[in-house]
Amino acid sequence: MKAVGYVEQRAGLGAEGLVDLDLPVPTPGPGDLLVRVEAVAVNPRDIKMRGAQRASPDKPRVLGWDAAGVVEAVGSEVSGFSKGDRVLYAGNMLRSGANAEFHLVDARIAGRMPEGLSFSVAASLPLTSLTAWGMLFDRFGIQQAGGGQQRLLVFGGAGGVATMAIQLARRLTNLTVIATASRPESEAWVRRMGAHHVVSHYGGFDQTLTDQGLSPIQWIFSMRTSPQAFAAMAAVAAPYGRIGFIDEPDGIDVNLLKAKSLSLHAEAAFTRPIFDTPDIGQQRTVLEEVAQRVAEGSLQSPVGEHFGKISAANLRRAHQAIESGTTIGKVVLEGF
Repeated sequence: MKAVGYVEQRAGLGAEGLVDLDLPVPTPGPGDLLVRVEAVAVNPRDIKMRGAQRASPDKPRVLGWDAAGVVEAVGSEVSGFSKGDRVLYAGNMLRSGANAEFHLVDARIAGRMPEGLSFSVAASLPLTSLTAWGMLFDRFGIQQAGGGQQRLLVFGGAGGVATMAIQLARRLTNLTVIATASRPESEAWVRRMGAHHVVSHYGGFDQTLTDQGLSPIQWIFSMRTSPQAFAAMAAVAAPYGRIGFIDEPDGIDVNLLKAKSLSLHAEAAFTRPIFDTPDIGQQRTVLEEVAQRVAEGSLQSPVGEHFGKISAANLRRAHQAIESGTTIGKVVLEGF
């Protein structure tokens, strides 16, 4: 089968390290689906994992953890799926990735695609939706249809996870949603996703929020958590507020949380499959609800750019685009 991956483990391996491969079609284990991959999305996690795990010409490493496709075969212990079902999923970063014609995924974390949803749109949903949902409703404990006059700040609002967080907060809660953006095109994007207010995340955004009467803020969801940004978040947070992050922040001062009794939360969509948590099946529930809402039009697709077929050349371009920090929404590729 065709696939794209890297063949050397090296810190700082560039996008040029991605190469086209010819690999055997994998055999599903008892709990697996074998999926014929139709579309994938590219994430910052792909860039972070590039060159990070063992790889050699004899044992290449395939990346990619956002996929949509058609079930080709099911494991002996799988129920609820059969050959021909259309599915979407985020996979497990400890297993081989989905940048391949055929891919194995634990059936418990795959969701069915609703009618009317394209493969490219479906592939853009899993990691973004699972991460945003997990932070808002699991880590933060925000009540759906609740919120009143309370506020949510989405820091770094034009990325894929932020795109879904803004929409989920607008559609499923009564919170006032504030997003940060740095360019006219990203500001337009977050407003289209439903943000009530948009401010720049450069400079003293905490003072801007205060001057505009948009603080204190009960929930702050950060995509890029520098020490300076974290200090500003703590400054505008409401007493007993919650700050959540999805990146790997370095050098933040957690003592800034103490005066207001703030809490700090991390969210990773891979926690359930990596640790086989008792609630692993919730991933299917979330994926199917979000996908259905997108198909019906109550949520918008987070697709920002379509980079064509799944190939090493196009995945290199996608990785480079994400590394540039200028992408809006999700980058997707479709077909081989």
